[in-house]
Amino acid sequence: MIAIEAKPLAAAWQVMCLLGDEALRCEHGKGRGEMGVRFTVLSSGSTGNATIVQGSEKTIMVDAGLSMKKLEELMRVQGISGHDIDALFVTHEHSDHIKGLGAFARKYELPIFANEATWGALERHVGTIAPEKRVYIETGETLKFGAMEVHSYPISHDAAEPVGYCFEENGEKLGLATDLGYVSEKVRRAIIDSDVLVLESNHDTEMLRMGRYPWNIKRRILSDIGHLSNVAAGEALCELMTDRTKRVYLAHLSLDHNQMDLAMLTVNTILEDNGIFYKKDDYPLRATFYDRPTEWDEVKRK
Repeated sequence: MIAIEAKPLAAAWQVMCLLGDEALRCEHGKGRGEMGVRFTVLSSGSTGNATIVQGSEKTIMVDAGLSMKKLEELMRVQGISGHDIDALFVTHEHSDHIKGLGAFARKYELPIFANEATWGALERHVGTIAPEKRVYIETGETLKFGAMEVHSYPISHDAAEPVGYCFEENGEKLGLATDLGYVSEKVRRAIIDSDVLVLESNHDTEMLRMGRYPWNIKRRILSDIGHLSNVAAGEALCELMTDRTKRVYLAHLSLDHNQMDLAMLTVNTILEDNGIFYKKDDYPLRATFYDRPTEWDEVKRK
C-alpha cells in the first residue's frame, strides 16, 4: 500500500485508522464481521448523490450530496445510521455531491477524505470542519481502510481534481465511476475487472440537444469534462465488461434528458451489436434512483 503523507493535524487520525493495526483501531470501527464488500446507492442523479460501501470492518459513505435530513431518511430505509459510518470520501466539490457533507460530518464526528485541490474548492461550502477531521489524500493512492482497500483514480470532469473510487476486499472489487466526460485509459485500467460496476449513463444526446438548457450548459455536458451519454456508457462497457463482471448499475441519470428504460435499452443494444449477449437470468444491467436507495448488493453474489 502507498502510505499517505498526512497534513500535520491529520496525522494522528491517519496513524490510528489507516495503518490497519488492530491495536490502534479508531473508535468508530463498526464492521459487519463478515468477509467481503456490500453497497447501496442511496441516491444517484443531478439532485444528489451518495453511496454506502461496507466492508467486513469499516463502512464508508462516498459523497453526501443531499441534505442531512434526507441522507438520514434514506439510511434508515437501509437499516443503517450515521453512527455506523466510519468516514466520508469525496469525489469532487459540486453541490450534488457535497450538499450535506459538512453537517453530516459534524453531527457524527466523521473524518472527510479528499485530495488537496478538492479540499480547496469545497472548503467554503461545507462550513467549519475540525482540522483533525480533514484527511488529505493523493489521487491514485490506495489506502488500507480496515480490511478494505480504497483506490482513487483521476477522472475528466469540470471540477478541481475529481476522482472515482474502487473498493476491494477478499478478492472482490466494486468500481464507482460517475461524473466523467469520457472513459480515459486511466479510468479503464482502474475499473476494468470490477465484479460490480456503478457507471454513469447521464443523458440521451438527442434529448439533451432538444432540451431546455442553454447551449453553453449543453456544450459543457457533452464535452470531455462533462458527463457520459447512454451511448458512451454502452461503448465503454464493451471494453470494461469481462468474464468477472456480474452486474453494472447505470447511474447519475439526468431527470430532464434521460429515462432509465431508455438508458438500459441503448446500452443493451450497443452490447448486443458488439456480440455481447446475456440470458435473462444473467442480465447484468441494474437501475439506480434519485429518490430511493438500491437494495444492498453483496459484491460476491453471483
